[in-house]
Amino acid sequence: MSEIEELPEEPAERVRAIVDRVLDEIDLDADVEVSETEDEIIAEIDGPDELGILIGRRGQTLDALQLLCYRAASLGVSERKRVTLDAAGYRERRRRLLEEEAAVAAQRAVRNDEPVRLEPMSASERRMVHEVLKDRSDVETYSEGDEPERRIVVAPLLSD
Repeated sequence: MSEIEELPEEPAERVRAIVDRVLDEIDLDADVEVSETEDEIIAEIDGPDELGILIGRRGQTLDALQLLCYRAASLGVSERKRVTLDAAGYRERRRRLLEEEAAVAAQRAVRNDEPVRLEPMSASERRMVHEVLKDRSDVETYSEGDEPERRIVVAPLLSD
């Protein structure tokens, strides 16, 4: 293992440095594109190698690396930015899948007139599901349970 290197000054470059280092250490051939908006740093990872090892089960490895990058990017800065890491388009694929699951759960809850419990998911994924269903007038959503088993419940609303 090589020496520990100093992190760059700029938060976005810190994110790039950490992701590059992790890719090197696990011997993955991938490129990192880092972009920045007013409130977010986005690192997109893509390449010829299979990135499943970087994504992990239900994105858990990617989420852990994202948290590490967020913490490093936030060191010594007054205005923190959200950090989002994606690998091989995983986040978009997962978002679409969660939207579909949310819609199906809402239909089932209304049809069967009983709550539907979704699989346990991360806080960011639960937020996505709440967001997808918030404008529906026939169901409500809430979270129940404790991490890592916290999940969304989609419940029918009483009709007048």
